[in-house]
Amino acid sequence: MSKERQKQLKKNVAPFESSDIISSIKQLINTLLPFFGLWFLAYQSLAVSIWLTLALSICASGFVIRIFIIFHDCTHLAFFKNKKANRILGTITGIITLFPFEKWKREHAIHHATSGNLDKRGTGDIWVMTVDEYVAASFWGRLSYQLYRHPIVMFGLGPLYLYLIVNRFNRKGAKRKERLNTYLINASIVSIYGLLIWLVGWQAFLVIQLPILLIAGALGIWLFYVQHQFEDSYFENEDEWDFVKAAVDGSSYYKLPKILQWVTGSIGYHHVHHLSPRVPNYNLEKAHDMTPPLQHVTTITLSTSLKSIRFRLYDEESRSFVSFQEVKHRLRKKTKSSVQIPKRRPSFQEK
Repeated sequence: MSKERQKQLKKNVAPFESSDIISSIKQLINTLLPFFGLWFLAYQSLAVSIWLTLALSICASGFVIRIFIIFHDCTHLAFFKNKKANRILGTITGIITLFPFEKWKREHAIHHATSGNLDKRGTGDIWVMTVDEYVAASFWGRLSYQLYRHPIVMFGLGPLYLYLIVNRFNRKGAKRKERLNTYLINASIVSIYGLLIWLVGWQAFLVIQLPILLIAGALGIWLFYVQHQFEDSYFENEDEWDFVKAAVDGSSYYKLPKILQWVTGSIGYHHVHHLSPRVPNYNLEKAHDMTPPLQHVTTITLSTSLKSIRFRLYDEESRSFVSFQEVKHRLRKKTKSSVQIPKRRPSFQEK
């Protein structure tokens, strides 16, 4: 794709960047009210059946994903035209989803600015090793990466790690605004959870809230994972990396059934979102439909997306993801000392 075509593609999407106050308010109503209603019904259902409570919690977890998409739009200052309104709503939805607004806003902006750049991995993204890096790594380095990429760890323990550790602490050197926002959200979570435990009891609270958070967290990580970890995803070194190509070729169109598309706030149109982060979620489908070149990106479905589980390493030679099994022969033939390590800055996880 030429530079001129890339510029034109961004221009074609630009009209969809404007948020609409009516659409935003409607989305708040049809997302927050059902969530709180389901939480209340889940508590009431404890007197009937714990299985009914679990079913209602599962439904509520879907709305937490939808609330997170609103939070996500706010971090891009895309949900409202007013910056302050985005920050206020982003902080409120951050309390509900257990995500620090200012901290995540900064990290996610870095993710957008570096997605697919092999020299700038490590902030706001999934840990990806290249085949050469994996072969050159120590036994413990490979083991750490294997554990990290294991589905049970990534989608099972991953949400707890995010909720309890990553999202609760500020980075070293964080600016005052970022630190105070994290403190505010942490204090609000403790206060609200303490109040709920006082009102309904800790057992009822855990039975309702824990499944909501674990399921929403696992599905959220899955969405983030699958939309960048497909077989021929785009990765390049810094000198060859291009923002538009990274957006269009490095982000998939996750074609979901309409009900799941609604629950996930149309984030399946991830290629549109990475091309223009200021497009609010309710305009993503329109931007896709009205921009023909965007309709030819890599499309995955529920069934085909399951294949991404086996994509563990990025092979720079074939420009595709491969499985651990596919590089076993490399490990047998080469020793750490004989592998030429790529001259690039190591990722955050490798430091």
